[in-house]
Amino acid sequence: MPFIDDSESKPVGWYPGTGIDVLIVGTGLAGLTAAIECVRKGHNVRVLERNDDINTAGDMYFMGLSATKFFKHWPGMAAEFDAISLRNAWIETFKHDGARMIPPLKVSDRLRDAGLDPDTPPGTFQMRPLVYKMYVHQVERLGVGIQFGKRVVDYFEDKQSGKGGVVTDQGERFEADVVIAADGVGSKSQRLVGGQVRAMKSGRAMWRAAFPRHHVDKNPEVKEFFKMQPGGENGAEEPIIRTWLGPGTYAMTLTRPDTMIWIMNHDVTGSEKESWNHTIEADEVLANMDKGVGPRPWAPVFKELVKLTPPNTIVNFELFWRNPQPKWASPLGRVVNIGDAAHSFLPASGNGATQAIEDAVSLASCLQIGGSRDQVPTAVRAHVRMRFVRNACAQKLGFSNAELLQDTDWSKVELDPRRAQPKLPSWVWGHDPENYAYEVYDRVVESMRKGVPFEQDDSVPPNYPPGYRYEPWSIEEIMQDMRSGKPVNLGSGNWD
Repeated sequence: MPFIDDSESKPVGWYPGTGIDVLIVGTGLAGLTAAIECVRKGHNVRVLERNDDINTAGDMYFMGLSATKFFKHWPGMAAEFDAISLRNAWIETFKHDGARMIPPLKVSDRLRDAGLDPDTPPGTFQMRPLVYKMYVHQVERLGVGIQFGKRVVDYFEDKQSGKGGVVTDQGERFEADVVIAADGVGSKSQRLVGGQVRAMKSGRAMWRAAFPRHHVDKNPEVKEFFKMQPGGENGAEEPIIRTWLGPGTYAMTLTRPDTMIWIMNHDVTGSEKESWNHTIEADEVLANMDKGVGPRPWAPVFKELVKLTPPNTIVNFELFWRNPQPKWASPLGRVVNIGDAAHSFLPASGNGATQAIEDAVSLASCLQIGGSRDQVPTAVRAHVRMRFVRNACAQKLGFSNAELLQDTDWSKVELDPRRAQPKLPSWVWGHDPENYAYEVYDRVVESMRKGVPFEQDDSVPPNYPPGYRYEPWSIEEIMQDMRSGKPVNLGSGNWD
């Protein structure tokens, strides 16, 4: 059964041209999704990328069902996504010291045990290189114009012309009816938008590595332990995810036919950077991985896996905390942030990629509903209003999941395995950002016209936990509770 339902496909040509010129900065998931969906919605699209090509390197991340629903409009993408997805994956759970707590189970069985529909997974772990190549193929099929080597250093907007624009480091100026800033946490757009958020050191980082699986052949014990899972059709082996939960830490491994991946959350060591291009060597990991885990060290077989990791492969990515902020659009509504430029997520949330894609789908839809250049500011503001509370809730959920993964109560897990896995609530994966935009756009615009504050707007059905009423919160408050031994206070409503 394919992941993507194409029963309501509305392909390119379904929507008439809007005449809206869209300039997108950045070719991450948010930027590429925005380009693809803006083309489908009838907008004119150009893309700027600071690097010389689209970066397709990396390891894996979780892509939620709410994000991938838009593939139904793109048969080529849907087929490719179905082919690369871990549809037959298994999951196995260990303590960090190697004690197995939950035996290998099919993803569908873990979903069933969690009370979810085994035939409708909330999402899937995906290989970043494969997903990006899929996106590149679609962009190429569409002939989207991407200009490489354009490093944007400033954003602007002009009331008289009704345009937004950017300036590159070479002094070039580009203008459009709307500029979509999808260029990450350091986006220069935040100076114009007013959404600059101070990055706070979390004291945590992630070691991440992905490499050809043949490297584990050098150690028979590692090769046997991290083998794929037998039991597929006709005796075939299938991919398996192994989660490792310890005091103040967690890790994950993924074994695929041709790739081995491992990821580990750890205390900062002093060499980490918030960069996907910053690598260290295995000896540094081995010298630090047992720090903070108490009297029982990491499993020897995991250490041997680290030793087999090829040089220049392990990324040491520093994790920063940023408070949620509702300012995603410029004063005149001609520049708008999406993805990490608007909101950043902890890796434990499993929501960063999902919400970035949702942003792009929502914004493309709102611009199409607005329908013309003069309605761009209204469409942009409506989109932000639809998205902010949802993202703030998803960010907060990430802290709750991180707390669960790093401080697992194993006495309870033995009684209820669901306590060893993060929350994947239906309000996240059951959402459809495109349909939601069409359902609520007029009501949102009317509320804005009346001056109703977004946190008091009861005319719009929530796309966040049912019964939740937004209250501003900060990372400092969450950390104070955690230091006091209190669980993360998610707030009112049904978060499950």
